[in-house]
Amino acid sequence: MKTSHPPLVELDREELLAIIERSSLSPEERAQLRAVVEAYALVSHHIDGNRMTVARLRKMLFGARTEKTSTLQTASGSQPSSAHGGPAAGTGAAAADKPKRKGHGRNGAARYRGAERVFVPHASLRPGDPCPECHDGRLYELRAPAVHVRVRGQAPIAATVYEHERLRCNPCGAVIEASAPPGVGEEKYDETVPAMLIVLRFGNGAPHTRLDRLQSSVGVPLPASTQWEIISRAVNVALEVACAELIREAAQGELVHNDDTPAKILARMAERRRRRAAAEGSTDQPKPDVEPGPPSSKRVGTFTTSIVSVSGGRRIALFFTGAQHAGENLKDLLAKRSCELPAPIQMCDALTANLPKKLKTIVAHCLAHGRRQFVEVYDQFPAQCLHVLDALREVYHNDEIARERGMSASERLAWHQAQSGPVMDKLQRWLEAELAEKRVEPNSSLGEAISYMLNHWHRLTQFLRVAGAPLDNNICERALKKAILHRRNSLFYKTENGAHVGDVCMSLIHTAELCGANAFDYLVTLLRRADEVRAAPSEWMPWNYADTRARLEAIAA
Repeated sequence: MKTSHPPLVELDREELLAIIERSSLSPEERAQLRAVVEAYALVSHHIDGNRMTVARLRKMLFGARTEKTSTLQTASGSQPSSAHGGPAAGTGAAAADKPKRKGHGRNGAARYRGAERVFVPHASLRPGDPCPECHDGRLYELRAPAVHVRVRGQAPIAATVYEHERLRCNPCGAVIEASAPPGVGEEKYDETVPAMLIVLRFGNGAPHTRLDRLQSSVGVPLPASTQWEIISRAVNVALEVACAELIREAAQGELVHNDDTPAKILARMAERRRRRAAAEGSTDQPKPDVEPGPPSSKRVGTFTTSIVSVSGGRRIALFFTGAQHAGENLKDLLAKRSCELPAPIQMCDALTANLPKKLKTIVAHCLAHGRRQFVEVYDQFPAQCLHVLDALREVYHNDEIARERGMSASERLAWHQAQSGPVMDKLQRWLEAELAEKRVEPNSSLGEAISYMLNHWHRLTQFLRVAGAPLDNNICERALKKAILHRRNSLFYKTENGAHVGDVCMSLIHTAELCGANAFDYLVTLLRRADEVRAAPSEWMPWNYADTRARLEAIAA
């Protein structure tokens, strides 16, 4: 049946409110309808404004997307109070007097680690010269020079055109060309080019087409197809070897985090459609979203798994894109683990995809996931949710103290058992009482949040029993932002090889970031010393490559 648009009626706010007052509705019903009209008028006013965006409109309608307790209380209009009835920590006057976090404000000269540093001597004076001001004293050099930062803009990829002079002999016809300046090299693309392209594409989510347009606009063309050829060649030269060593080292870690997020590989999707069409003999009918073959081949989803391994205080980030879930990729990784090592601690959320069969780990579940269940229903049950959030805040505060004091794993365990154990025991009894005394409906959203916490209580509180067990899986979720950034900007990988290249590059980049190394400098070093990397990859990891390079340069000098 064809539907038509309803006729438009022009009414202002006052006319609508007058109609509501003349209606035969009850006072409560009129008040509710007035609230709807006022809300509609407010939204219409903001939409008509020039500065309204979809993001601002979403925030106005649904509130800020945050999990901070103080912000939740402010958004809901509830008064901050702790689990014990007192004022919540970090709110009110205490928040106003809280000192500013370090690192705010302008960037000092020390933050420009990648900048070229040029020493500028005085034009006419030297240490030991007479003072030009008083003429009595002698000048000496201060340890700290005066620093001035000058920043200039440039294209991501720059180029230099060398015009070699050519000379020709008339009698013999010989043409003599000038030699290239020292250090120019024979290759058109220096090792810095693939390193910069990799950092831009897989570290910051800039698609090849956007870089293509940007480079063309600044007069240094670099087509998207050429960018891909440069990156794939660089991966084959040295980066894949370094990533394989990262995987080997990560398998030996004492703690592993894992999680995954959806991904798309066009070639895999096309192959799946061809198999379905061949199995059913026709493309005219709707096809079920499964593949023919044995049960193991019926999975149609594609995922990017992030695994962050902690080994000897170092953090290694790995990415794997394909049909396997996070738990299956972790199982493959731990197959490379030394048999002499004990089972590692595994931190993940409670999804079964993270825990395949025969995976021998000490499983700890993410406390932030359990907390998030209460954040999502805070508006409906502020008092009960605040009780849980305040208790968990004490636990996180204790963990922060342990980190600030530099406690070892065993010292941190004893600290949590003494400080956080009573808090969690009290919280568990309160959650059980809420359900047992029927103060909360089990099928309600709050009841489901409580059930989640109680059903996974043992694994959520492993930090009270296992030395080194973390509270949450946040480090892995932050790592997944690399893959999510790529998905939002590039949408998909074209082939499985392209996904593998992306995984290698993101693994090297994010591991370098976790180690505090310069990812661009690290990639350039791997490419310039490809032969040495292939010979001894363990000496060219993000945490030790600078020392290895300095040692080799000292030997060469």
